Amino acid sequence: MTESPAPGALRAHLDRALGDLYVLEHELGGAGMSRVFVARELALGRQVVLKVLPPDLAAGLNVERFRREIQLAAGLQHPHVVPVLSAGSADGMPYYAMPLVEGESLRARLARDGALPTGDAVRVLHDVADALAYAHARGIVHRDVKPDNVLLSGMHALVTDFGVAKALRTAFDPRAELETTAGTGAGLAIGTPAYMAPEQAAADPGVDHRADLYAFGVLAYETLTGAPPFHRRPPAEILTAHLAETPEPVDRRAPGVPPALAALVMRCLAKRPEDRPADAAERRDVVAAAVTPGAGTTGAGTTADAAPPRARPRRRVALVATAFGLVAAAATVLGLYRTRERPLDAQVVAVAPFRVTGSDPSLRYLREGMLDLLAATLTGEGGPRSADPRAVLSAWRRAARADAGEDADLPR
Repeated sequence: MTESPAPGALRAHLDRALGDLYVLEHELGGAGMSRVFVARELALGRQVVLKVLPPDLAAGLNVERFRREIQLAAGLQHPHVVPVLSAGSADGMPYYAMPLVEGESLRARLARDGALPTGDAVRVLHDVADALAYAHARGIVHRDVKPDNVLLSGMHALVTDFGVAKALRTAFDPRAELETTAGTGAGLAIGTPAYMAPEQAAADPGVDHRADLYAFGVLAYETLTGAPPFHRRPPAEILTAHLAETPEPVDRRAPGVPPALAALVMRCLAKRPEDRPADAAERRDVVAAAVTPGAGTTGAGTTADAAPPRARPRRRVALVATAFGLVAAAATVLGLYRTRERPLDAQVVAVAPFRVTGSDPSLRYLREGMLDLLAATLTGEGGPRSADPRAVLSAWRRAARADAGEDADLPR
């Protein structure tokens, strides 16, 4: 693998390679795998953002395939999409240019202020859903939807880096032109663990636009509550959580979120792609309905009867779903406190924690991680189903500590 030059050396390298096209002004910092610079385009005298893949990551990449895929993304022209202006190679380092958007990223806003007020959050989410609906209708999947790739400019949100993940995937591995997985033939993970859909984390070759719907759900969850569903966990644990854990409901973390919007976010976070909303356009419409009078937010001088015709059925669905959820929760709680012995179910199996030998501490996550991964695959469809892995782990710990003391080799 080619060693990446020091920051100053890379800047000088780019100055020499791009001097006929751009004048680099300053570096904005890294964005995932790329280095990001503000530059002045000499031909038109405008400021642009240049994203450059440094040599250590560009090694083995097919520049022509990268440029071809980027050209597909460059065809997106939408008010909430940051367009790709051009793409090329600077002395073996692939780059692409985008307009300089005045404002800040959603990541920066969340880091500074925490959860957005509901009105601001709804406006941002509507714009992001609108951008995704437009791109999906044209066969382009983002594959890395996250707050870092949403730019806030005035009253609007714009999604950036459309098609870049697919371009990198295809440029590293020619077989990927027929695939849509998150990894690359060069061993790089294209995507961000905190926002990966279960099928993307599992490298399912059938990943499609519904992975963006899941990532949108994670982004919406964070925008409304101030933190993503599985916050402050190591990346490996986050991936297993996306595969096996149900996030805490949005409205439990942020009670002021309109019910229809909270229900939409949790639908987007469904583990199975087919259980998520049909498409981004449906999400956009539900988000828009969330701010109409009578759809869960306050409005001066309005009543439920004044809501648009489509808003009322959605409220009824949300109320029915909430009522069903309360009944299910009550039944679960009652079941936990019932003491009479129930007959065993021959189709239910318990996956026990794994023992990991050796001295490498980086492998410890496999003890609990493999439990979650295996439990997630035993769904009961055509075979056994797994008992709740959290309940199994808790019981296993109690039994082991009773027999062997606190030093039992179990996940803690």
